[in-house]
Amino acid sequence: MGYEIDFLPVGEESKGGDAIAFRYGNLHGLRREQTVGVIDGGCTECGDALVEHIKKYYGTDKADFVVSTHTDQDHICGLKTVLEEMRVGQLLMHLPWDHSAAMERARTSTYWRNKLNDPARRMLEAALELEAVARARGVEVVEPFAGMSTKDDVFSVLGPTELYYQELVTELAAETVEARKQEAPKRLVVESLYNETLRDDGETSLTNNTSVVTLLEVDGKKLLLTGDAGIPALTHVVDALEENGFSPGDLRFVQVPHHGSRNNVGPTILDRLLGTKGQNEVGTAFVSAPKKNPDNRHPAKKVTNAFRRRGYPVHATQGSTKWHHSSDAPERSSYGPSQPLPLHAQVEDDGGA
Repeated sequence: MGYEIDFLPVGEESKGGDAIAFRYGNLHGLRREQTVGVIDGGCTECGDALVEHIKKYYGTDKADFVVSTHTDQDHICGLKTVLEEMRVGQLLMHLPWDHSAAMERARTSTYWRNKLNDPARRMLEAALELEAVARARGVEVVEPFAGMSTKDDVFSVLGPTELYYQELVTELAAETVEARKQEAPKRLVVESLYNETLRDDGETSLTNNTSVVTLLEVDGKKLLLTGDAGIPALTHVVDALEENGFSPGDLRFVQVPHHGSRNNVGPTILDRLLGTKGQNEVGTAFVSAPKKNPDNRHPAKKVTNAFRRRGYPVHATQGSTKWHHSSDAPERSSYGPSQPLPLHAQVEDDGGA
């Protein structure tokens, strides 16, 4: 059984997004011998590129399932095009109104919707819009929670659990959003193979922590897709993996969460997931990163350094599609070797992205 996974480019300046396609099975065989999936669709204009990519390289206009990891615009908007332009078997997405009384009231009442804070309202409206497209196309909608898997057990959902998702959505709907703090002036600090400045105190948004985290396991090779999950969400995932015999370094491939933001990972969770510092190359990491990234926020250099020193050199999209595949995947004449990001000798230490 073979596999291939493609990260399409999303974003130009400091704003990126995720648009991911993959397939596994007999990649040289008939369509029925393969499973095709999509994870997030980037911004609106990325949807067309994703559809064309799947048609060109996978030879099909059908996706067995599509995953919406969470409702941020840079992940969900392009999925509307995927649903409209392709034949889709299932849409895996969360329905926040089924897990929060406030969201349920706001789902059908403009009065209550206007009482939601901005992040909760954006989550609700994005989910409602995508669900409506799916229903109109006759696509089955299924909520993805930990423990769910395909019939062949190759693709599985590791997080969030339904209970954790409910806690996050309830907190989000009740949250009072504070004004964003002004970033501290940038300064450079020195790093090396063993000297690390990444810390465990990063905090990402509640919406990011609702991200669906998934695993592809093809012939013993494990590929982890993280969305925008942060440290608490990833900790739940690793706890469950370890209960099933997972050891650091078991991953062949891993997605760097949230486009490489330093607020989503820290040394402790990376040690548990990837292994300790100073390792030779163990696997590969991809990060969905905007093309220019002028402030070195997505990805942050201290994050890509942290992955590299644990044996997972990071390949960034930054305007081009990145392709990870098994040795028996069909050749692509237009694709050449990808160069990972270097180990940076100096990194920004301004509080991060």
